Amino acid sequence: MTVSVNTAVNGSQSEAAGEPTVRSAESAVALRPHAEDAFAAELEALVATDDRPRPARWRLSPWAVATYLLGGTLPDGTVITPKYVGPRRLVEVAVTTLATDRALLLLGVPGTAKTWVSEHLAAAVSGDSTLLVQGTAGTPEEAIRYGWNYAQLLAHGPSRDALVPSPVMRAMADGMTARVEELTRIPADVQDSLITILSEKTLPIPELGEEVQAVRGFNVIATANDRDRGVNDLSSALRRRFNTVVLPLPESVEVEVDIVSRRVDQLGRSLDLPAGPDGIDEIRRVVTVFRELRDGVTADGRTKVKSPSGTLSTAEAISVVTNGLALSAHFGDGVLRPADVAAGILGAVVRDPAADRVVWQEYLEAVVREREGWQDFYRACREVSA
Repeated sequence: MTVSVNTAVNGSQSEAAGEPTVRSAESAVALRPHAEDAFAAELEALVATDDRPRPARWRLSPWAVATYLLGGTLPDGTVITPKYVGPRRLVEVAVTTLATDRALLLLGVPGTAKTWVSEHLAAAVSGDSTLLVQGTAGTPEEAIRYGWNYAQLLAHGPSRDALVPSPVMRAMADGMTARVEELTRIPADVQDSLITILSEKTLPIPELGEEVQAVRGFNVIATANDRDRGVNDLSSALRRRFNTVVLPLPESVEVEVDIVSRRVDQLGRSLDLPAGPDGIDEIRRVVTVFRELRDGVTADGRTKVKSPSGTLSTAEAISVVTNGLALSAHFGDGVLRPADVAAGILGAVVRDPAADRVVWQEYLEAVVREREGWQDFYRACREVSA
């Protein structure tokens, strides 16, 4: 959904006066389009060819939703790009869960594409991924249930006009998919406001003596971080309302390299970075370093290494490589080189300046320095680590 603001302000006059200029939707491109906008052509192609049964108010059949997530080629030759690279069965279980009356909880360590999968599932199922509650320590109950327009409330008292529906309430009323990000970061008492919604499919509004009953098609996708256990653990009553799907880390170097390459290519195009020569060698190095430090052992299993305090996730590898591409495009010759990714790796690995720097230095000297063909990479990392 794109919101545009039309204005009669003359752009050149505003800029000359040092004022911000509001441009029309035609001249502005979203930095990060929603999934349903970025992949609109693929979704439309799936809608046109999908002849399988669809649950109530679903835009696609479960089979087509899984195809959208995992990729494939349609009978008319349209290529659907993979949005998630991982076990097919996990995606099938997640999609099937949304077709039942159970909510879906995507669980995993940071960087396992929980948010990415959540967004694309909502886009494929409902055509709208924006009914989102972002979980934080300060998320209030109103973000899940409803709030009030206090000007209307004071002027006219409690009424439907004064009520401000939450994304969850809107999803219930329209039979759509709501998303709750970082569920375990939300305070426990606020989390539990979901229990009645998920079990009874009803949201009471005691101030009006009314309730909102969920329309068929409504469901909730929540995400939670393995590393956040103990922050605000889910109550057993709430956990029972979810079917949990654990998203794993990529199973091999090749799979992770493929994920990073695909996502970096997408980000590079969205950021208008010049397309340079293939940087697969540097991507492979970044992924290898992250996996070895994450696993505590080298790829050949011969050398144990210490792990730093950070997660060194696939998402962080994507960030390091994307930043390296920007450096090579704007301050280099357009070729991704070790010097372009070295600083990003250092920033990702050394989160605790005292402990992590020791881990990184030991890894450089014991592993990277001795690895054949990695001398340029070793020198670049030593230079930024000095």
